[in-house]
Amino acid sequence: MQCMHCKGEMKRSHAPFSVDRNGYHVRWDAVPAWVCEQCGEPYFESAEVARIQRALDALDRETEAA
Repeated sequence: MQCMHCKGEMKRSHAPFSVDRNGYHVRWDAVPAWVCEQCGEPYFESAEVARIQRALDALDRETEAA
């Protein structure tokens, strides 16, 4: 697999992911991803994106209920 940004080689690893949402800064330290060996750009597979989205949806429900 090649990096979309620099065309470097991607390897299976872990990468951080963070987002600001409804006044909260949420950070995952090690999400499974393909990571470029050259520039470090991560590519998260759809299953991981879906898991992140479910967690953010749960956070949204909790903050709206409070």
